[in-house]
Amino acid sequence: MGKPVVLQLGDDIRWNHELYAMFNEHFEVKRSYSMSRPEFIRALKERKFGDFFAMYRPFWNTGGEMGNWDEELISLLPGSCKVFASAGAGFDWVDTAALAKKGVVYCNAAAACTESVADAALWLIISSFRCFSWSAIAARSLDPDQFVDANKNLAPVSLNPKGHTLGIIGFGQIGRRTAEKAFLALGMKVIYYDIVQMSKELESASDATYHKSMDTLLAESDCVVVATPFSGETLLNASLMSKMKRGSRLVNIARGKLLDESALIDALKRGHLSAAGLDVHFNEPHVNKELGKMKMVEILSHNAGASLDSHIGFERLGMENILSFLQNGKAVTPVNQHLLVKVSSSKL
Repeated sequence: MGKPVVLQLGDDIRWNHELYAMFNEHFEVKRSYSMSRPEFIRALKERKFGDFFAMYRPFWNTGGEMGNWDEELISLLPGSCKVFASAGAGFDWVDTAALAKKGVVYCNAAAACTESVADAALWLIISSFRCFSWSAIAARSLDPDQFVDANKNLAPVSLNPKGHTLGIIGFGQIGRRTAEKAFLALGMKVIYYDIVQMSKELESASDATYHKSMDTLLAESDCVVVATPFSGETLLNASLMSKMKRGSRLVNIARGKLLDESALIDALKRGHLSAAGLDVHFNEPHVNKELGKMKMVEILSHNAGASLDSHIGFERLGMENILSFLQNGKAVTPVNQHLLVKVSSSKL
């Protein structure tokens, strides 16, 4: 028998060449490059890539031209496919439940961009307390009047994060690393909400306190950071934002569709929220025009995880996931393993 086939989606390897050479010793790598959705569907139907064992997408901005991985695409995968390892932390574009039903483990690469996203989260937290966006925009305007306005009026609405409570929604790797940085570097008190409570060992790095209810977390936090995957529904709507402490701040490093932007704008205009920091947006690449004009809102272009370190890590971790699954039947960073267990149990 020949080597198992891996279907590589997108561009060539750029950094981890030694690992890729070893990867090729274990697998026959076939390439789809950057196919459109109709082309990719046709190729799968015609079995152009054969009975491949795994799919490997090294970069988040290439190899995804076929669009969302929904039932239409997943149903066309051969039964031989067991692993899909892709770059990036978010997986709102892939139906992980449908993959599990098909018997495919989906692996993301959040571990590779954890440091970068947490750094960006820290910047957004600091900026939301210190109003740095207002100051930066005024300086870059090259307008002396705007400069003087920021110079004179920013201080009364600017606070140090130290001693304030940081509430984190989603205490996965990125949420925990953000908590550690805020606790150690900024001296913030950390509380968090997640589906389950983490171990004492994981909590201890940031002296974090678990909240079973999101309502209590929102009520106690001076700044709320959204660090949870998008599950298909808005997480923070007008009702929940109204439960946030008056004058608190909201930071989103996860997905834009987790926030009701109209509710956020209303809360900012009414002064219920004092500031916001957004790496992601509801209708990317289009930024909400009202949010873009607000002095107390820091906005980025979905760059939190965008560092060279992250890209090198994405490329490496994808190969490591597939190699690990080949060697011992377990992926390094599986997302839907629990769903595969449920599917297997239901067949017994």
